[in-house]
Amino acid sequence: MAKKRRICLGRSVKTIPIARRKSKVSLAMFGKACRKGETFQAFLDSLPNILAARQLRECVDAIVRARRRSKPVIAAIGGHVVKCGLNRVIIDLMRRGVVTALAMNGAASIHDFEIALAGKTSEDVQEGLDKGTFGMAGETGAMMNDALAAGDASELGAGWAIGRYILEKRLPHRDVSLLAQAVRLRLPATVHIAIGTDTIHQHPQADGRIIGQTTMNDFRLFIDVVSNLGGGGVMLNIGSAVILPEVFLKALAVARNAGIRVADFTTATFDMLVQYRPLQNIVRRPVAAGGRGYYIIGHHEIMIPLLSRAIIERL
Repeated sequence: MAKKRRICLGRSVKTIPIARRKSKVSLAMFGKACRKGETFQAFLDSLPNILAARQLRECVDAIVRARRRSKPVIAAIGGHVVKCGLNRVIIDLMRRGVVTALAMNGAASIHDFEIALAGKTSEDVQEGLDKGTFGMAGETGAMMNDALAAGDASELGAGWAIGRYILEKRLPHRDVSLLAQAVRLRLPATVHIAIGTDTIHQHPQADGRIIGQTTMNDFRLFIDVVSNLGGGGVMLNIGSAVILPEVFLKALAVARNAGIRVADFTTATFDMLVQYRPLQNIVRRPVAAGGRGYYIIGHHEIMIPLLSRAIIERL
């Protein structure tokens, strides 16, 4: 029976000098300690040039380059973004000309509307579901469906229909409404609705034809916006796990099918965890033909103000 060969560490192992070894992290990439009273830019400069901190810097750079080249920066948001109290932050970026187009799912439009109407939103789902009152706020259902009907009569999309209604009815907190301010600034603002997913569809005023037509109008508008991303634009998906990644992918497909070269742009998802559709439909597939995609993890209420302030410092 043959003896098993045993490796002798003392004679068989070969080493190399650390100077010849490739290292992924160096001291030059390390963060720096901040001093009391330093500027926000000094804080940004103090972050390590590693992983998410590097990606955040690169995303900020892409947004700043996009605006200097007059390329679009789309902010696509889910409902949680409004619930995290970020309307004023995003409106400020719209007013500064950083965010040039706004897209949202139906939930975000409802939270935005309720903030404009009542200065509050987001109910206790479990409690309302148990009592049979979940999603049954009368003013929200009646007024939002009225807004869509009025918009349909004017051949508007859902976004501008709701935003215009908020302004025309002079709702008390209209200055904090994303959709109202988009209309005031005359920016593209689209709402992408899946029928049956939103509480206002539970109300007797809901009309499937009107809901479908106004959101279809917005899909066509969104295709036009997406078709201009090529050559340096930026698509930000903030907190939408399903609807907006799917809508973006289809809009991009239509634009390219029409012969428009939509490539060499940047995409980024900001969310609290990695999810399939944002990863594939925002970060990977759209930029496979040219561009960069980022997935930056963190709570919206921290990451979006950080992103916003970093952009302002660069501009």
